[in-house]
Amino acid sequence: MLPKLTLVLGGAASGKSAFAESLVLDAGMQKIYIATAQVYDDEMADKVARHRDQRGENWTTIEEPIAVVDALNTVTKDAAVLIDCATLWLTNLVIGEHDVTQQTAALLAAIDACRAPIVIVSNEVGQGIVPDNALSRRFRNAQGQLNQDIAANADLVVAVMAGLPMVLKGQLP
Repeated sequence: MLPKLTLVLGGAASGKSAFAESLVLDAGMQKIYIATAQVYDDEMADKVARHRDQRGENWTTIEEPIAVVDALNTVTKDAAVLIDCATLWLTNLVIGEHDVTQQTAALLAAIDACRAPIVIVSNEVGQGIVPDNALSRRFRNAQGQLNQDIAANADLVVAVMAGLPMVLKGQLP
């Protein structure tokens, strides 16, 4: 049985999305994929296409770069939800100059109210060098806080490195 809330963390290209997808697939429920990416260039278009191909056709995809709360409000209890990813969602908020604190609180409330199990993919961005500009440092700090807020509410937190899952909180189903 998939926990109410699972957070899957990792660096870029760590295997976190594939691992998160496997959790949702193994749940044996209707699969909802909330995609937060916005395609601005060919590289991102290729990445989105690879993710779509990797998932296969048995997913309902909701493309929602900002209003993830609204997307969650449409989900029924017989589905399992994958949000991929919180980092791109946060990027969209920061670029759009939204109130990150308010949006995070709304997201956490929507997660709590959602009757379906939710798996959230997010990047761990705080293990590298200190960014050299204010916007990058502000984003890094906001991402770290977002990850902490989600992890505090999660039943299961898994870090993925080199495709290998490491449980930080809870137990794998």
